[in-house]
Amino acid sequence: MDKKKTGLLIREARTKKNYTQGELGDLIGVTNKAVSRWENGVSQS
Repeated sequence: MDKKKTGLLIREARTKKNYTQGELGDLIGVTNKAVSRWENGVSQS
């Protein structure tokens, strides 16, 4: 799957719910930095 497209999808869903990266991270058990990396398409597979 394309990391850039996935990141955009995550960002759009997060902002639609008015969550910060930190809030989303807390909900799913990861750091805000991990969410940021996902949204920017730089996460490791």
